[in-house]
Amino acid sequence: MDLLRYIVKRVLLAILILFGVSIIIYGLSRMMPVDYVDNQYASSVSQGKMKQEDVDRIKEIYGLYVPDAYLSVQLDKSHVYGEKKFTKTTKKDTFERVEDGVVRLEAWYSGSYDYKDYRIYLNTEPDYIDGVKTEIPTTYELYEVHVLGFNWGEGEEDGSEGEGSDDEEQDTIITADEEKILIESGEWSVDENGNVVITVGANTFGMAVKYRAATFGEKLGSILGSYFNWLGNLMKGDLGVSFKYKKPVGQVIVDNMGISFGIAFVATILQFVIAIPLGIKAATHQYGVVDYTVTILTMIGISLPTFFLAAIMIRVFSVGLGIFPVNGLLSPHLVGASWFQTFGDMLWHLILPMFVLVILSVGSLMRYTRTNTLEVLNADYIRTARAKGLSEKSVIYKHAFRNTMIPLVTLMAGMLPSLFSGAMITETVFAIPGIGLKAYDALLVADVPFIMGYNMFLAILTVIGTLLSDIMYAVVDPRVKLK
Repeated sequence: MDLLRYIVKRVLLAILILFGVSIIIYGLSRMMPVDYVDNQYASSVSQGKMKQEDVDRIKEIYGLYVPDAYLSVQLDKSHVYGEKKFTKTTKKDTFERVEDGVVRLEAWYSGSYDYKDYRIYLNTEPDYIDGVKTEIPTTYELYEVHVLGFNWGEGEEDGSEGEGSDDEEQDTIITADEEKILIESGEWSVDENGNVVITVGANTFGMAVKYRAATFGEKLGSILGSYFNWLGNLMKGDLGVSFKYKKPVGQVIVDNMGISFGIAFVATILQFVIAIPLGIKAATHQYGVVDYTVTILTMIGISLPTFFLAAIMIRVFSVGLGIFPVNGLLSPHLVGASWFQTFGDMLWHLILPMFVLVILSVGSLMRYTRTNTLEVLNADYIRTARAKGLSEKSVIYKHAFRNTMIPLVTLMAGMLPSLFSGAMITETVFAIPGIGLKAYDALLVADVPFIMGYNMFLAILTVIGTLLSDIMYAVVDPRVKLK
């Protein structure tokens, strides 16, 4: 019962921690550039496959669009929807340029205006007069709209790829999946007073147009509203849709987590198998040749940056000696090979990456084990065990080792996220298609939904790992009671 009560308290505390972490992640993500979104859809917008309003709506869903100014339209009171004020966001500089007469009013008014589950479209079509492209006001449409999610459609017909990627995933674009029910349609134009005139069949309605700059409160409200919208989706298990990979963030993580987990799991097992015996050996031979040798080698491993050690391994064993592949996960000539050959080739590709991970992580664990073992070996109960005539092996591995493991349990808090998060630098250097490489590529192009979802995924794993670490204290040391 005490254990259950303790777990419930820690879970409640974890929820508060994750709430604070989500605020930090969202705040940092808001500071990232969002030019990638506009660049990604620039070709589709120019070709008429999408409208800029669609791009802005995608950015708005993820809280990447802060309103600069508003343009609102309202039909006459005689209209059945005359009480509703439809609004779209615009730019201050656009309004100023309109006042200067550089941009036609029709071009400025055109676009989509939203009110809850309703949307008005003031469409324009390009026309050419004396070889000059102009905008001619054409159709007016009023819809009832329900947003269902997102669609992944085909990208540019010319086969050009998006910026910053060589993946086929760049050949798709994200569009909002909406159910639209047409209520009425007609034509629109702008009168001499700057008001919009709507013609639906034999009926004519006026539409008042108002412009105003967004206030600080509205900008802040947009940011907070986007945060709580993202947080609500997060609580439902929806991490959003990746701009770069054109898939739900959760699906991208699951699809690419397996190889990262396999590498990290094997590296972690090797790390413990190597580091703990070395740490105990160094402690039992303190200030001896073994102690100094192990300490020097481990300190070298700790001091080397990941990318530097990985580059050395590639230069020596791949480029120089030609023993191991330079990068990748499978050799290109193994098309149609058996699963045994494929598995063996994959293991051969992973030897250098796992070697780098083990070398870089074994040093700190070995030093941790050595320090804890030295502290335990000086305890009174160890001297008592030796006075009883027990063998040195029994004293060390039966009495000292278990108590040495108590501080090492703390490391379990970081073990869980390290198993599933991927080794970003190592996977990038060796071009291993794991979740670490995916996260790095997404970071380069400011894929905000993926970065936010990925970091929350790591935060949840860290909190779970900390809880398991606390529970393991009671397993390792019977004196610890969880109350």
